Amino acid sequence: MDILISLPVILLAALIAQASPGPATLAIASTSMTRGLGAGMRMAAGVLSGSLVWSILTAAGLATLAMRHVWALEAVRYVGSAYLFWLAYKSARAALKGGMSEGQVSRSRPYLRGLFIHLTNPKAILFFAALYSVILKPGQPVASLAIVVAAVGIQSALINFGYAFLFSRQGPMAVYRRMARWINGVSAMLFAGFATKLLTARLT
Repeated sequence: MDILISLPVILLAALIAQASPGPATLAIASTSMTRGLGAGMRMAAGVLSGSLVWSILTAAGLATLAMRHVWALEAVRYVGSAYLFWLAYKSARAALKGGMSEGQVSRSRPYLRGLFIHLTNPKAILFFAALYSVILKPGQPVASLAIVVAAVGIQSALINFGYAFLFSRQGPMAVYRRMARWINGVSAMLFAGFATKLLTARLT
């Protein structure tokens, strides 16, 4: 399939996956609402960096290697689940206190948090493997695959930074201040749900 024909299909599939609610988008939204645009942008940059790492490594053949060594995916999966449960705990504690969670108001490094959230999600490997399989063929020109990787990366950047900008505006921030307890409670349940789903998912 020609790269110009397949690229829109690939970008549409990536858009649905990247824009839908998940641990990364939830972290960007909550950080932007509680700490403002700067911290939200750094969180988004961390998530984007993690996405680019998985995308490039998968394109270079990591997906095939990972499928042959499932134990590596399993290790990353457990680490990622544990971290998401930790985020759920902090959000739940903040909900009980009626304010913002420690992780949201502390001087933590949002870029590293965003990077860690995405790098500890082994599902990203499988997602990019499925995405790039549309165009991968024996003897596939490197330039063609590089175009796809770059296009998906640019789209991911627009989505992540767009979330940071949107949720740092006064409207969403005012809503958060009025509904901090409820938002943190829902965030705790979502983080716990994502962690449970990741922990119990079949990777092969």
